[in-house]
Amino acid sequence: MREIGSQVGYWDGVGATKTFTHPVHLEWLDGVRRNARILDYGCGYGRIMAELTAHGFTDVSGVDPSPALISRGRRLWPDLRVEVLASPPTLPYASASFDVVLLFAVLTCVPDGDAQRALIAELVRVLVPGGLLYVSDPVLSDDERNRARYAAHARRFGTPYGVFATDDGVVCRHHDVTGLRALLADLDRLDERRIEVVTMNGHRSPAVQLLARRR
Repeated sequence: MREIGSQVGYWDGVGATKTFTHPVHLEWLDGVRRNARILDYGCGYGRIMAELTAHGFTDVSGVDPSPALISRGRRLWPDLRVEVLASPPTLPYASASFDVVLLFAVLTCVPDGDAQRALIAELVRVLVPGGLLYVSDPVLSDDERNRARYAAHARRFGTPYGVFATDDGVVCRHHDVTGLRALLADLDRLDERRIEVVTMNGHRSPAVQLLARRR
């Protein structure tokens, strides 16, 4: 679980067929100029990038560890600027390269806490001072199905409560909101909103979106 890219085999297989649904709250980007440099980390097949481009943003890049998802994105939107990330979380960009970084449903795919902290540190590195980090991720569910699988995974593997394995073979994590806030402790949190999303396997799940600024 310590390697961010350790589940690429899943995303290059069945994961490459999934539909992702976390919505972009465009009002949070109203004050961002349309030529701002935007990075979508874990862009998947480019869904959010395409939406931002349609909304008038002109400098949007995306990276993802999965070659299959990147290939899917290139087929769907040939004009998008997407690249395979070879050694996550390390990004091939200089420090202070981006005005906005998006991190949508990525932390859930990185169960290990140390790996999460390394990822956030790398994203902060490539943000300009004053740049925005926009995070969207599922939070803990209190229904019987999820409580059972959180507990079962914790008993078997000693993982934090909220880590679980899906029926089709990927390990994910649902977070306590305070834990997500703690990951952003070195940034200024600007806003937070609770939402409900449909997961890639068709279940409804609570989620949170956080907007933070690099100091």
